[in-house]
Amino acid sequence: MTRKLIRFFSIFIVLFIIDQAVKYGFAVLSWNYDGSYMSLNLAYNYGVAFSLLTFLAQYLKYIQLGILFLGFIYLYKNQDVFLKYYISISLICAGGLSNILDRFTYGGVVDYFYWHYGFEFAIFNLADVFINIAIVLIIYIQIIESRKTKSKNKN
Repeated sequence: MTRKLIRFFSIFIVLFIIDQAVKYGFAVLSWNYDGSYMSLNLAYNYGVAFSLLTFLAQYLKYIQLGILFLGFIYLYKNQDVFLKYYISISLICAGGLSNILDRFTYGGVVDYFYWHYGFEFAIFNLADVFINIAIVLIIYIQIIESRKTKSKNKN
């Protein structure tokens, strides 16, 4: 458990700092790049994914903190879940807390990746990538476990 907690916090801290540093570059230092496939330009998201719930902009940071707190309570009571998914959870916490900090610091989530080659995609940030990678890891672990269970049941 101790090693996994150390890894959890190490991954969380490193990714959180990297994400906040990049966001600072866009929000304060005005980093910008316009490419033929992708552009890196500052945009603020006052809602959640794809700017949904923008009408809750002033309350979202508190709602999200509450959800995160409930998640920590769940993980405390279900430590086996934490131990199984601690890497994914560290990615989700780094991305989620970084986006929440943006709401307190900048008034909205700092987004900057904009894909526009062949089709236009929503503007997103590195924290969003962390969260999506975490979801893929959770699904991967579930698939592997499902296959192991099916294999055991056949024998």
